[in-house]
Amino acid sequence: MLVYKTLRNLLFKLEPETAHRLTEIFLKTVSGFSFLQELMANRFCDENEVLKNQVCGLDFYNPIGLAAGFDKNATMIKGLSALGFGFLEVGTLTKHPQKGNPKPRLFRYLQEESLQNAMGFNNEGSVKVASRISKIYPYALPIGINLGKNKSVAQEDALKNYEDVLKDFLSFGDYYVFNLSSPNTPNLRDLQNSIFVKELFLMAKGHTSKPIFLKISPDMEIDSMLKVCDQAIESGADGIIATNTTIDYSLLSSAKDIGGISGAVLKSKSAEVFKEIAKAFFGKAALIAAGGIDDAEEAYKRIKMGASLVQIYTGLIFKGPALCKNINQEIIQLLQRDGFLNLKDAIGADLT
Repeated sequence: MLVYKTLRNLLFKLEPETAHRLTEIFLKTVSGFSFLQELMANRFCDENEVLKNQVCGLDFYNPIGLAAGFDKNATMIKGLSALGFGFLEVGTLTKHPQKGNPKPRLFRYLQEESLQNAMGFNNEGSVKVASRISKIYPYALPIGINLGKNKSVAQEDALKNYEDVLKDFLSFGDYYVFNLSSPNTPNLRDLQNSIFVKELFLMAKGHTSKPIFLKISPDMEIDSMLKVCDQAIESGADGIIATNTTIDYSLLSSAKDIGGISGAVLKSKSAEVFKEIAKAFFGKAALIAAGGIDDAEEAYKRIKMGASLVQIYTGLIFKGPALCKNINQEIIQLLQRDGFLNLKDAIGADLT
């Protein structure tokens, strides 16, 4: 941790996107040398039978995954897998390549250990990224594909746009996530309605039997959110990911008026939304918790609330590459403390 704090101080002197690009170069380099990957895996990976679980027919050796947004173009899969993740979610990917929103569009808040991003689904497009994944797929870890809408596509053409990007990944993903909840594509969140969600999941289930998730915003009115999630599940969604970033700018004292906030300040808001999701849908769909999770205590809390899996992102940036290992080791201790024999026994324990 001390070594990473020193490195972090250097990285944080750079613009956030520059620092991320250097991290990408490093992890891509690791991917090219098996001995480097093995060296990292020996340091950061820790397999334990207690943490294994099967969700939607997929095997996870631990419950900690990487949320979408970090590896937008699937260039870092091998390097990231050496950091101890149980699964990786890449993207958000769109059918057509797009540059995203104008820079600067990514901001750090050091004291709050939070980020604000207005990236806008910058990515190389589904054809190029699917080709890249095809070279390593099937992979040792489950790979999720987070799917978005192109900014230039009109709302009335959104369903076809989502269908086109999904079709490019039908052979190269273990599960899929429809991202309707990013605040960084104009009017995207308007698609979080029962009519569109029904059409979306009925379409998707016509193409694949692989698990498909809906990623939900933390900013929706609760009743509306529950109706949308219920419609998604009724129309074939296998699960819900709660939550995406928030546009509640009151969480930061000096927030910008663009983009979505992630990190520690989102923790309470995201947990409250997840609690409502779990109360309504635990046992009916697989639930993945995301938003402000940066330690074992919060990860374990959401697992007991009903999460079969949890995802991190901003916490990795602020706490470093040992975060997965630390969380997993501490979860084992928490399971033992509470008398659970394994992770599966703890999922949803606070709901019973």
